[in-house]
Amino acid sequence: MARTSPTGTPALALLEKEGVHHGVHPYEHDASSSLSYGLEAAEALGVSPREVFKTLCFLADGVLTIGIVPVSGSLDLKAAAKAVGAKRAVMADPADAERATGYVVGGISPLGGRKRLPAVLDSSAFDHDTVYVSGGRRGLDVSLAPADLVRLTGASTAPIGKDS
Repeated sequence: MARTSPTGTPALALLEKEGVHHGVHPYEHDASSSLSYGLEAAEALGVSPREVFKTLCFLADGVLTIGIVPVSGSLDLKAAAKAVGAKRAVMADPADAERATGYVVGGISPLGGRKRLPAVLDSSAFDHDTVYVSGGRRGLDVSLAPADLVRLTGASTAPIGKDS
């Protein structure tokens, strides 16, 4: 696991250590907001929800795996299972996701987690020059090129998102 950076999260420490061009985008998280964490981030940052990606943990034939999909939609579990060669996928228990990643729900980053988990990035990420993902806590996103996200996470890419 990457050590915490001076700016506060293992995700930022990893980006800095790897010398990846990125932006740091803090915003005031509103605990009373009726929006999902991802839609709140998109609104606060003034970017399209299609450019902001959420990190969801799922079990693919029992293996904890990360799905990274636009906040404008949801994870297609059948497509996610197929993408990783599994027969079945179900959403992981949030406590298991927090334990494995070292992050809290609403702030789970695909970067710098406690354990390196298999990951799949929705292929729509490549529709954008830059995507936004959690920086490792609620109220903090980072922007980076989709290719850098793939490289740093070891993610495969597949159409695993579905419009809500």
